[in-house]
Amino acid sequence: MAIADIGAYTHLNDVEIEALGQEFDAIRRDIEESLGARDAAYIRRTIRFQRALDVAARLLIACSRSRAGWVAGTAALAFAKAVENMEIAHNVGHGQWDWMNDPEIHSSTWEWDMVGDSSQWRYSHNYRHHVFSNVVGVDDDLGFGVIRMTRDQPWKPEHLLQPLRNLLLASIFEWGIGLHGIHSERDRLAPDEAKVGQARKAFLAKIARQSVKDYVLFPALSRSRWRRTLAANAAANLLRNYWAYVVIFCGHFPDGAEKFSAEVLENESPGEWYLRQMLGAANFNAGPVLAFASGNLCYQIEHHLFPDLPSNRLAQIAVRVREICDKYDLPYTSSSLAYQYFLVLRTIHKLALPDRFLVATSDDAPETASERKFLPGAVPAAGRHGVLAVLATAFPVRTLKRRR
Repeated sequence: MAIADIGAYTHLNDVEIEALGQEFDAIRRDIEESLGARDAAYIRRTIRFQRALDVAARLLIACSRSRAGWVAGTAALAFAKAVENMEIAHNVGHGQWDWMNDPEIHSSTWEWDMVGDSSQWRYSHNYRHHVFSNVVGVDDDLGFGVIRMTRDQPWKPEHLLQPLRNLLLASIFEWGIGLHGIHSERDRLAPDEAKVGQARKAFLAKIARQSVKDYVLFPALSRSRWRRTLAANAAANLLRNYWAYVVIFCGHFPDGAEKFSAEVLENESPGEWYLRQMLGAANFNAGPVLAFASGNLCYQIEHHLFPDLPSNRLAQIAVRVREICDKYDLPYTSSSLAYQYFLVLRTIHKLALPDRFLVATSDDAPETASERKFLPGAVPAAGRHGVLAVLATAFPVRTLKRRR
């Protein structure tokens, strides 16, 4: 089942885990000390690009009379929405740019172009997800409450429908994020019904503003061509939803993104926290364009290790994280976007079935593993340490696949 003892799973002792934590702390210090004008210019340039693309796309949709113009404008609008959602709003909401002390680009003031309320998302995401990442029963993002992503979640007959639930969630992903945020607010504020009511009103107000903007205001500005603009806005939102869903799921649910029991939180050291963040996330291979389009969440491992460090630095950080993984014989889960999504879909469809139809053991399945997968007394090869050194002896083929 889920990992209950990170030290036992990684085959690192307390001294090694503390040293690993200090190495990650050093990465943070180095990046924080080097932040400056170049980084500030990057986020301001990104915001200008996104806003210019948004305006250009809407003008093309409204003014072009050809089908090709409509398709190009809709695609450009979808890309603008994806950039705003992922490279700007998500990262601003994490406080990655708070060090600039710019009130426009600050986690407390930015409101994103989605139906969810940013302040509610910041609690559900920055706290409940990132602090307790992949802890079963604590991290609400583990399947988002509607999809079974680990055998630690008991099977129910309703899970037979999760392939369809998955498709629905992908299509309405912004609504799923919004509802996820308000549910977290309800849990945080209960039993104060007055504050819960205020949170619901804030969520409904955001839905109203977003719906009026996308489906009333901009179509109305197009006058006689309002149907064309309405369809473009709906299509752009749908495409943005699909893209955000793929990126998020590929960073959290492919094979190698491990899950943890609540036991790991007891007296968790800084080094163990870093290990949990690293083991619980997955990357996908990307060049500069794909990285930008994904909000640099192709570096999900690095983002979970340092969620409040600017996204434009994650590629630089990744080099040092890989070196640490090699040094301590730890897995660094990364592959192509298509392959990672294939693994996600395989898990979703497989775990829709009752456990009796599954082949692998509950402690050594591709999507769910624990320290109980190892034989008693299993140790790394002489002169090495870490889980990969053990896996290379016991499961050489699987180890190679995980490190691709």
